[in-house]
Order: sequence, then structure tokens, then C-alpha cells
Amino acid sequence: MPDPTPIDPLMRRRRFLTWMSAIGAALTGLIVGVPSAAAFLSPALKKSAKKNWITVADDVSTLDIGTPIKVDFIEATNDAWVESRALRSVWLYTEDGEKFTAYSGVCTHLGCGFAFDADNKRYHCPCHHGLFDMKTGAVVGGPPPRPLDTLPVRVENGEVQVMYQTFRTGISEKLEA
Repeated sequence: MPDPTPIDPLMRRRRFLTWMSAIGAALTGLIVGVPSAAAFLSPALKKSAKKNWITVADDVSTLDIGTPIKVDFIEATNDAWVESRALRSVWLYTEDGEKFTAYSGVCTHLGCGFAFDADNKRYHCPCHHGLFDMKTGAVVGGPPPRPLDTLPVRVENGEVQVMYQTFRTGISEKLEA
């Protein structure tokens, strides 16, 4: 039996071109949209960065015993697409060459850098004259609200490593910034 409504060849061509245009637009949207969405959302989907151990002394035997040593290093951090570098410092102290104490190089009062006063055997912050004990980091004078911030430290394969952290200043509690 013959088809009662024959389809015009022009209509078939038009329907074909409509479908091809829709498929082409969808493919173009996927090709452009998926990488764009992935680039936009990738920082939110990344796992939080683990804290890294930073080698601050290559050879334990070269460190002075009974005298604090300031060690400067560069900390690189990535925040989404931005890489930042900052000069950080820690003070290392040991009485036996095996167990180390690491203090953040930032005063707990207002975040100034401090130095070691060898004559008086204490740390001195010149900004507001904060004074800290050489061995314990306890406040012995001035306005700092808490002792120096200690950092986790370990010795592996003859290297001294510190897990650097920053803490809020000007408050009595030791809270990570």
C-alpha cells in the first residue's frame, strides 16, 4: 500500500540539517564547557594540603649545642592558581645534639621578628621589648601574651626537619592562623 502522505525531499533535508545543527551545538558546548568547568571547580575539589616537613639543617653535627641558631628558609604555598613564596625563620635549640626545640621566628605579641641576646641568654623582640627564656621560650619580660610558639621537630637521616606553622599573634591562646 502506498504512503498516503509522501514526505517532501525539501522537508527531509531541513529535518536532517536541524538535527545536525543541534548535535554540532551540543558537541561544541561539551568541548568548551567541560574543560572550562573543570578549571573553574578544580581548586574547590582538591584535597587540603598536607603540612610538609621542611629541612632546616642538613647535618645535626654542625649545629651548636646550648646556643640557639636562627635558620631562614623560603616557604612556597599554592592557593588555587597563585603560588606565593615567603621568607620564614625558626630558632633551633638543643642541649644534647639529639633532642631539638624549634621556635617560630615570630614574636607572639605583634608578629615582629626577634633576635637572640647572647649576653643575657634570652630572646629579645626589639619592637616592644618582649623577652623570652632561651630554653623554654617563656615570657620573662614585656608585653607578649604567651610563650614563643614551638613547632614540631624531628631528626631523620642526620637532618633536622620542622613542620612550619603560623599562629595568631596578640592573644593568649596558641591558635593556628
